[in-house]
Amino acid sequence: MISIICVYNNERTLREISLKSLKNQTVEFELIKMDNTENKFKSAAEALNNEGKKAHSKYIMFLHQDVELGCKNWLEETEKILDNISDLGIAGVAGAKEGQIFGYIESAGALWGKPIHNPIEIQTLDECLVIIPKSVFERLQFDEATFDGWHCYAADYALSVKKIGLNAYVIPAFIYHRTISTNIMSLGKYLRRLYFKHKLTFKHIYIAGDGSEISTIKLFFMYMSPIYIKLIPRRIRLYISPLINKISRFVWWTPDLW
Repeated sequence: MISIICVYNNERTLREISLKSLKNQTVEFELIKMDNTENKFKSAAEALNNEGKKAHSKYIMFLHQDVELGCKNWLEETEKILDNISDLGIAGVAGAKEGQIFGYIESAGALWGKPIHNPIEIQTLDECLVIIPKSVFERLQFDEATFDGWHCYAADYALSVKKIGLNAYVIPAFIYHRTISTNIMSLGKYLRRLYFKHKLTFKHIYIAGDGSEISTIKLFFMYMSPIYIKLIPRRIRLYISPLINKISRFVWWTPDLW
């Protein structure tokens, strides 16, 4: 059985997307909803740790409010897949390793990735949907101190479970991520924290969104670009931005230099 944790800040989105897709599932599940419209929790890690402790099932699924499961037997089939992974630390539907993305979902109306047919061991995972065995969650929870916002907590968990002898996986479980916008506020800060927390253990760290690798120079470009835009007049940027854009192609993140 799967316990489903959903921390939400928009009840209508929750009701019309996630809850609607859960309504006709072919197996029973435990649903734990947390209304965070008044910002009781200041970070995803804090909220999910708090609610995860209430779960009673074999697996705990942390679900975004705007995620729709792909079919009526999604939970039933997913649990069968998870039961056959002996070293499972955390599973998700989208992830990255070695500069490539893995998984197959629809996000913001576009297909992401390619169809897969078996679980794939992965390095990091996207946060839209992740599943952790309850026995693992009791040993290792999300890092509230380092990831005190709304980014990178699942990527961190995926790297952290490897340090206790378990692995992260992308599973063949299709979802619709009905997001209409991307929240990237403070993303750079948490990518830096992810990098510096794990850089001594992992020579290369890849991000689920596009498979790109984090490095010191890439983080520097991310940090400097808002300052550049603020301080350099637009008429000057018109002359130098083509060169900066060429450089930024090799460092993973292309800022809006115009």
